[in-house]
Amino acid sequence: MRASKKGARDPSRARDPSRIRDLPEVSQLRAELARERYRKRYRRTLLSTVCTLIVVAAAAVLIATIWMPVLQIYGASMTPTLEEGDIVVAVKGTDFEPGELTAFYIGNKILVKRCIAGPGQWVDIDADGNVSVDGVPLEEPYLTEKALGDCDLELPYQVPENRYFCMGDHRATSVDSRNSVVGCISEEQLVGKIVFRVWPLSGFGRVD
Repeated sequence: MRASKKGARDPSRARDPSRIRDLPEVSQLRAELARERYRKRYRRTLLSTVCTLIVVAAAAVLIATIWMPVLQIYGASMTPTLEEGDIVVAVKGTDFEPGELTAFYIGNKILVKRCIAGPGQWVDIDADGNVSVDGVPLEEPYLTEKALGDCDLELPYQVPENRYFCMGDHRATSVDSRNSVVGCISEEQLVGKIVFRVWPLSGFGRVD
């Protein structure tokens, strides 16, 4: 038997040039590490963004439901103040002053009209559509035309307690408190006061 020389190199352990060529370079390792870090940052950022959007959406729904309902206008009963398709924001409450815009329920629908008189006040409307409250002619700069409209009340009319007399700004076509189909609005029907228009952008701002 031949003994191998001590300290001699085992040829089987010699470096294989082909294996050396297959090893990644330092620059490649750095690039891959950077990509992996980017993917982790991207996932964290994406998760954070999604969570933020969910929280904001939930807060918006909560605010719209409890404090500031967002409503879209249908029909022409409030022209020229509000046009069909306008989107407005209301502030919930049951305390209204004459001249303020109010949203209220009629059945399962929400109507938007203008508060004309409050509980106990007397409302009178002449044939030309001029409105008086407690004998004082009402100044209505928001109107472009006046009309008695669809009125089946016996005038002058006293607003019942805890109710509001509301009319649309397009007096010739609006069906409102002048007609017994709608009548005066109770506090339980009130949604809130219209304070702001958010759409269209050309009309963005406070609503009077």
